[in-house]
Amino acid sequence: MSEQAIKTDVEQMLGGITSPRHGRDLMSAGMVRDITVDAAGAVTFTFVLTREDPGSLARQARKAVESVPGVSAVKMNVVDSADGSAQPAARPSGGGRPAAAPSPPAPPTPDEMPSLGKVLAISSGKGGVGKSTVSANLAAALAQDGHRVALMDADIYGPNIPRMFGANAKPDVQGGKIQPLEAHGVKLMSLGFIVERDAPAIWRGPIIMKIITQFLRDVAWGELDYFLVDLPPGTGDAQLSLTQIVRLHGAIIVTTPQEMAVGDSLRGAKMFERVGVGVVGIVENMSYFVCPDCHARSEIFLAGGGTRLAAELGVPLLGQIPLQAGMAELADRGEPIVVSQPDSPAGIALRELARTVATRTAGLAPALPISAAPR
Repeated sequence: MSEQAIKTDVEQMLGGITSPRHGRDLMSAGMVRDITVDAAGAVTFTFVLTREDPGSLARQARKAVESVPGVSAVKMNVVDSADGSAQPAARPSGGGRPAAAPSPPAPPTPDEMPSLGKVLAISSGKGGVGKSTVSANLAAALAQDGHRVALMDADIYGPNIPRMFGANAKPDVQGGKIQPLEAHGVKLMSLGFIVERDAPAIWRGPIIMKIITQFLRDVAWGELDYFLVDLPPGTGDAQLSLTQIVRLHGAIIVTTPQEMAVGDSLRGAKMFERVGVGVVGIVENMSYFVCPDCHARSEIFLAGGGTRLAAELGVPLLGQIPLQAGMAELADRGEPIVVSQPDSPAGIALRELARTVATRTAGLAPALPISAAPR
């Protein structure tokens, strides 16, 4: 089959998909651009997505193109159209100067969502410090104490929460709302429930913001006491998107005792302060090891990093969580240690952390938007 014939079939296939926002097919709505087909049958095209479009539309378009006979591979470049228009920018005619670029839109004002209860971001300056493990066990421990808890997995590059809770089903959609899964008394939503396990997450800022927006606004969370957000490590698009969408009550920073981790965590904490979100406190993970035979306490890494970070930021050290043999295996089985081994050293420390967090956040009000926050 010739490249032109494949291209025609691709256009017809995409022309059969309707955009809910436009009420027209993808081609006539201008949401598909620059379709090319090479000699091997590989198709490349640009797909224009806005915040008003359902995220499933891009997946539907990809699957439609993949089903066209003769197509060997599909490369879809998803771009964002911030103004909701899928038309390319007009170019000046003749030899005139290009029109001045429009000024960037003001960042959105975050919403206060009282039904979510206390909205807490759980962050780390670097990967590998056990942030998701702390998030999962904190959520499960709060649920054990009788609180209504949800955990949103915003770590789109490495969504590990589904595995840690043993949840892997596709969420249902009822009445236009995504129904969160539930395990160990915690409501859950993660990109890991939606995309294939081996699908690489290659997304830029606008798409990341769209995913987080949908997880916050299009999921039937119900009435909650605590809404925890497990963020990716670092200070990138996911962190900034979250602060622009919802008014947070605070951030919890997870670190390990080493100075390298502490330094990265300090930068992460300063980022939240810069956007007007207070740091509730520091959690030092992998803080020490308790011998299961003699019960002696050993500090595997350099000691005191979390304490020094908390002192520098002027916030409390919320807890020190020990290393514990078998903890990773339990996580792989979908069993948070506060559920499977609540009386172990790590289980006890994480349950105490949950009670400390509940106490420290009891009187917190959501952060003001940065434009209204005191300077």
